Formats: sequence, C-alpha cells, structure tokens
Amino acid sequence: MRYLFDIHPNHHCMRGFCKNDPLLDKLVARIGHIRMEGQQDGFTYLTKSLVGQQLSVKAAATIFHRVERICGTITPDSVIAADEEHLRSAGLSRNKLSYIRNVAERVKEGLLDFQTFGGLEDEEVIRLLTSVKGIGRWTAEMFLIFYLGRQDVLSFGDRGLQRAAEWLYASEESDGTAPLQRKHHEWKPYRSIVSLYLWEAINIGLVQAGSAAAEMLQEPSSEADYS
Repeated sequence: MRYLFDIHPNHHCMRGFCKNDPLLDKLVARIGHIRMEGQQDGFTYLTKSLVGQQLSVKAAATIFHRVERICGTITPDSVIAADEEHLRSAGLSRNKLSYIRNVAERVKEGLLDFQTFGGLEDEEVIRLLTSVKGIGRWTAEMFLIFYLGRQDVLSFGDRGLQRAAEWLYASEESDGTAPLQRKHHEWKPYRSIVSLYLWEAINIGLVQAGSAAAEMLQEPSSEADYS
C-alpha cells in the first residue's frame, strides 16, 4: 500500500524542529504515528472536495456515495453524461453540480492534467486549480497535501489549524501575532506534516478539552490513520 505520509515521532523530519519546540514535541509524542493513504484519482478527489464544501463529513459522504451510484465510476465522462435531475436529487446543489461539471470539462479539454501536476511548483498548481469556478485557495492547498503529498504546505486560512495552534502555544508569550504566523518559519520544510499533527489534535479531542500542557501528559496514541 502506498502512503502519502507515514510519520512517527522519531522520524527524521520531526526531530530537527521538535527538539527546539517542547510543546510541539509533546504533541507529536502524544499523537504518535500518522499515516495517510494516497489518492488514486485527481478528478475523484476534487469531486469529493466540491461535494463536501460547507457540509459535515457525514452529510458529504452520503451525497458523494449517492453520486457514485448514479454515475457508476466517478469520471469526467460519467459526470457529464449523468442526468442533471438525478444528480440534483442526490443532494448536489445547482452550484456544486456546475462546479463539478466545470472541472470535468477542463479535464476533458486537457486544461487540467493531473498527471503533470507532480512536476509543477505549488503556486502553479494553486493557480491552475483556482482558475476553476468553485475551487478556492483552501481547496487547492488541501489538494497539494492530500492528493499530491506535498510536505511543505501551510493553509493560513484553515480555521482548524488556527485553533489548534492557538491551543498548543497558549502558554507562550507573544507580540500579538497569531501562532501560525509566528511559528511557521520554524516548521519548514515540513509544514504539511506539522499541520497533520495539529489537525489530529482536534480529531482526538485535545483542542476542545482545554489546557495543552495538561492533556499532553496523558498516554500517547499509537497511531493516527488517515486512510
């Protein structure tokens, strides 16, 4: 099985900045192993992302599975060929359906070729994706991390990352600068990986629970699997 990320607390990419950041070091030790499976198809990934905009994870998954049943396999051809009313009845808004079909058309025209994205710089990938109506910078940044497996992406507009960083560094003195802005230079060139640990702090309830120092003294998790 191919993993985009397969990171543990003693991984070489973590040791450099964790040794100079006791709070991050404790968080990484508390969470433990994170690994994430690779995604096989860029169009399917973007379709899922567009379906999920402004929805809960559960609601998005339900609608996506309905769309899958209508289309069979999610491909540009199957989405374009599917009856609009059937897709709307699956729970897709008119706007989301328009966005997904726009992506499908761009792929068919060769304007979006996911096979070439691996050789492009991050900002060029973002430029190509955000040229499609309905895809904003955050969606493009998530594509870089969760589809391309880029290791040094930090989404400053992600509210979850903002909250997790505020929680983790609440005890540190600051000049009024937000923690993401203050700390991100220290995390290069592995800012995506730090982001995975910050998101996982939310997923397992640490951020909601309160004090970072108190919670991270508890027994560490053995693994966080994003498959």
